[in-house]
Amino acid sequence: MTIAIYTLTSELHDEQAVGAVTQEFLNSLDITYELKGSDYADYGSHSLDLIYVRTGGTEGIFKRLLPELQEKSERPFYLLTSGKSNSLAASMEVLSYLRQNSFKGEIIHGNAEYISKRINLLARVGEARQSLQGCRLGIIGKPSDWLISSHADKDVVKQRLGVSLVDIPMQELLDEIAVTPLRETTEQTATEAIRKALPVANQIYDALKTIVARHHLQGLTIRCFDLLTAVHNTGCMALAKLNAEGIVAGCEGDVPAMLSMKIAQSLLGISGFQANPASINPETGEMLFAHCTIPFNMVERYELDTHFESGIGVGIRGYMKEGPVTIFKVAGNLSRYFVEEGELCRSQAKPDLCRTQQIIRLSNPHRTSYFLSDPIGNHHIILPGHHQELLEEMLK
Repeated sequence: MTIAIYTLTSELHDEQAVGAVTQEFLNSLDITYELKGSDYADYGSHSLDLIYVRTGGTEGIFKRLLPELQEKSERPFYLLTSGKSNSLAASMEVLSYLRQNSFKGEIIHGNAEYISKRINLLARVGEARQSLQGCRLGIIGKPSDWLISSHADKDVVKQRLGVSLVDIPMQELLDEIAVTPLRETTEQTATEAIRKALPVANQIYDALKTIVARHHLQGLTIRCFDLLTAVHNTGCMALAKLNAEGIVAGCEGDVPAMLSMKIAQSLLGISGFQANPASINPETGEMLFAHCTIPFNMVERYELDTHFESGIGVGIRGYMKEGPVTIFKVAGNLSRYFVEEGELCRSQAKPDLCRTQQIIRLSNPHRTSYFLSDPIGNHHIILPGHHQELLEEMLK
């Protein structure tokens, strides 16, 4: 994560005096930065590029610089100011000019604690956006037939995130499974049916790893229910392993869910649990989420079971640590998103639901109205920890 600070200074001000104020101000901040001065040659190439308006009388200088900066970066302009030497007034004039010309921008001003927190947050978002550039996510088979709203606008995703969505025929995976050798498994189970299903469950994992390497993927979603009839098994084990290895892997060909998982991973460095609500209490904000797989690196322990709907193959019943969580989802055209914090109260293991089951209470019970009146599909992503501020900054 790199933070670059460029400067704007009026020629009317004494550089020695301004330099002393600069060092005092920057030293008060809890950030790691590179001070670039007035040389903007590499502007736009860092996690965060700040324009430190050091004095008043710099509005004209910025106006002359703007065409050059516009060519180097399409990001918002972040104007850092200490408030000394009329710098805040100049920043306001600059920001007003940017707004008049349809550019986005923000003045970063306040006490040292606020400025430091804001800069570090913006730098994390910038780093995440950089990491998404050139990312390739595979769609193996089309979205499941019942996911009638869970598609994505490939052009918008490419333009706004730099992410390419790659279509891969389901037959390619089936052909790869057919030539992938079975191997001994290390997973243990007392259930004979699951024990017999494990070799093929891991064969699916090995085949998906080959597909990932062949297409240079950083993530995928798979039309997994086709595996039930084609190889009489499920992708639940494979997806749990891939996610734990840092390869985003989603179920049912749900592209917005996969995008949500990848955005969260790029920003937070963690895996996400793709699940759908099974019940909601609008009065208490308590919700039950369930699915038949969960990343192995998200759980304290897990058990192997069959896949719920089919009763075959290998499903995962995972137990996450109770505590703070965030529920997250983006639309396939990135036009909107949902993010809300809550608490994982407990896990359960009822036989009439998908195998991993979580009881989550939203911090704001009124937010349950979103799920009942304007949801973004059925699947949502559960993330350990509270991350609403970061995710909102990433997507706003």
